[in-house]
Amino acid sequence: MSDFVNKTCVEFSEQLASSAPIPGGGGAAALVGALGAALASMVSNLTIGKKKYAAYEDELKQLLEKSETMRKELLSLVDKDAEAFEPLSKAYSIPKDDPDRERIMEDCLRLACTVPMDILRAADKTAMLLPELVEKGSSYAISDVGCAAACCKAAAQSACLNVYINTKLMKDKDYAAALEKEAEELVQRCNSTADEAYNSVLAKLK
Repeated sequence: MSDFVNKTCVEFSEQLASSAPIPGGGGAAALVGALGAALASMVSNLTIGKKKYAAYEDELKQLLEKSETMRKELLSLVDKDAEAFEPLSKAYSIPKDDPDRERIMEDCLRLACTVPMDILRAADKTAMLLPELVEKGSSYAISDVGCAAACCKAAAQSACLNVYINTKLMKDKDYAAALEKEAEELVQRCNSTADEAYNSVLAKLK
C-alpha cells in the first residue's frame, strides 16, 4: 500500500521526479488541493476570536470545519490515486495477443479515473468556501485566500487532465463521454468559483 502522504516534502518531490509511475500528476493534484484547503483553514483560524470579526464567528467556525474535512480528504487521495493507477501501469505490460488484455485494460482505465474525479469534486467543494472567506476572513490574511483559490484551480485542472488521458483510451466511448462531461462541468465550475475569489482578493490588494 502506498504511503506517499507521510513522506517529507523533499522525499515526495524526489519520488515524483523519479521514473517511477507513482506518484504522478494525480497525487500532485491532490496535494495541491490539500494545500489550498489548509490555507483556507489557516485564514479561518487566524480570524476566529478576533473582536473585529466577532459577527462572523459562527460562520468562520463552520468554514473551518468544512475546510479541514476537505484537507483531510484531499490528503487521503494522494495515496488513493497511486493505488488506483498502479494496476493500470502493470496492465500496459500484458502482451497484446492476450485475449484478456482489452477487458483488463478497460477495468484498469475506469479505476484510474475514479480518484481524479474525487479530486475534482473535492477541489470544487473547497473552492466554494473561498468567496465567503474573502469577505469574512482577516484582511491581514486575504492574500492567503487568493493562494488557496489558485491551488484549488490548479488541483482541478490537473485532475481533469488525469481523467482525460484515461478516457481517451477507453473502448466504451459512451462511458468515457459521460465521465468527460462530468469532469468538464466540475472543472469549469471550480475554475469560475476560484477565479471569483482570486479576483476579489486582487481587487482588495491593489
